[in-house]
Amino acid sequence: MTKVKICGLLEKEHVKMAVDAGVDAIGFVFAPSKRQVTIAKAQMLAENIPPEVMKIGVFVDDSRAFIEKTYREVPLDFVQYHGNESPDFINKIGLPSIKVISVHSSEDIKQAAQYEADYFLFDTPGTDYKGGSGRIFDWQLMRECDVQSDSIILAGGLNAENVGEAIRTVQPYMVDVSSGVEVMGRKDENLMRTFIKVVKEEER
Repeated sequence: MTKVKICGLLEKEHVKMAVDAGVDAIGFVFAPSKRQVTIAKAQMLAENIPPEVMKIGVFVDDSRAFIEKTYREVPLDFVQYHGNESPDFINKIGLPSIKVISVHSSEDIKQAAQYEADYFLFDTPGTDYKGGSGRIFDWQLMRECDVQSDSIILAGGLNAENVGEAIRTVQPYMVDVSSGVEVMGRKDENLMRTFIKVVKEEER
């Protein structure tokens, strides 16, 4: 069954609602963004997340010391590398990893072969920040992808209306949503619940 990650959560009641609705992973953004959190804020938000729900930290070209400190203190389950981190940098840190690939073309998708990450998150390049843009890319490009489907996380402009088609086209291990479950820049409980429900029902 396709797993669901909701990224950029900022409020404790939204974390609880997402967990109650069956979310599989929650993303905390430590990079510059309107959704950025501190280590202390992430610790507070993560307090009541059950162990079966993954806690993923999003980093953009941060220092090894900051990544390791954050991973240890929140604590996190995975480090999501959303910048220009080299394969060597990720390997030397050695923590469970997700490498983000920003997709303009099929050539971008082939970049995944350079890395030895646990998962690869394919996203539309960001605009104001290095993170996602809230827009979809051409999912047909994923036909050029050599990554095993059980290591693929799909992001970029997903919402309850298009995520079913995205799953049928790409067949990813996980889908990742942020702005697609927001109203006026704030997470919306109904949109989060609907998104999770659509993904889980798509499998049936």
